[in-house]
Amino acid sequence: MQDTVKEELAFNLKGRDFLMLGDYTPAEIRYLIDLAIELKKKQKAGEVYHPLKGKTLGMIFEKSSTRTRVSFEVGMYQLGGQGLFLSSNDLQIGRGEPIADTAQVLSRYLDGIMIRTYAHRTVVELARAATVPVINGLTDLSHPCQVLADYQTVLEHKGRLEGLKIAYIGDGNNMVHSLMMGAAKLGMNISVATPEGYEPDADQIRNSQDVASQQGSSVIVTRDPKEAIADADIVYTDVWASMGFEAEQKEREIAFAAYQVNEELTKYAKNDYLFMHCLPAHRGEEVSEAVIDGKHSIIFDEAENRLHAQKAIMAAIM
Repeated sequence: MQDTVKEELAFNLKGRDFLMLGDYTPAEIRYLIDLAIELKKKQKAGEVYHPLKGKTLGMIFEKSSTRTRVSFEVGMYQLGGQGLFLSSNDLQIGRGEPIADTAQVLSRYLDGIMIRTYAHRTVVELARAATVPVINGLTDLSHPCQVLADYQTVLEHKGRLEGLKIAYIGDGNNMVHSLMMGAAKLGMNISVATPEGYEPDADQIRNSQDVASQQGSSVIVTRDPKEAIADADIVYTDVWASMGFEAEQKEREIAFAAYQVNEELTKYAKNDYLFMHCLPAHRGEEVSEAVIDGKHSIIFDEAENRLHAQKAIMAAIM
């Protein structure tokens, strides 16, 4: 990427919210991935890089977290700033204060806000009222930070993104929504296999397919996991019952019984396929232990890259 193009992209990203990958151009997403790789190299080399010195990120959590909280907090520290953990139980937002009021107050104290919550409209409303950048740490609709880290990991292992095929087997949840849009934006092909009644959101499918058609790639949704995984470069899955759907665990175990990613199913993927999972995983449920702990698995590289991808987001927009 030419320096003048990078400078223009960097300028365009300043002060932006990071809510959905669909809000960003393919060039902007690739810029963030390349920046994540650059920041990772700096960190591994022990190089001090403090573009956010003196700045503070407020981190609102309505959903519990391991990777999101630690990676954002450590990331802010490594960038020279400070992450401030804000539990919804401790904020007035948890006692009925309007989101818009919370956004305006926090904007007077902070340089950025990250929120991990349930309803996507909460993030949208927060971003509309805030005067500082807002980052979507996860909603029931999308998980853009995770997917940026995912495709960074794929690029590091495969050396390219364009033309690769990713197969997602499992629940049509927030993860697959962001994976579809990210793949479409980056010129990757994605095939999604879900049981009947658990498909991705229809609007998310349509939007991703529209973008894919512009990029010369494809987004396919099927019932057949073997069809989806055929000749896949990357195989991805997630828990069958995401946070908030625990009451459906038993019925989902029945519905998803034929959708476990195991040694038998992965025979249909390419011999050098990569296995990915956003974690936490239920070994023996959505994925067999032989696969998740096997030679194709890159789940901990993927988890580590949450730190570097989110540092890239924060450095770029804050």
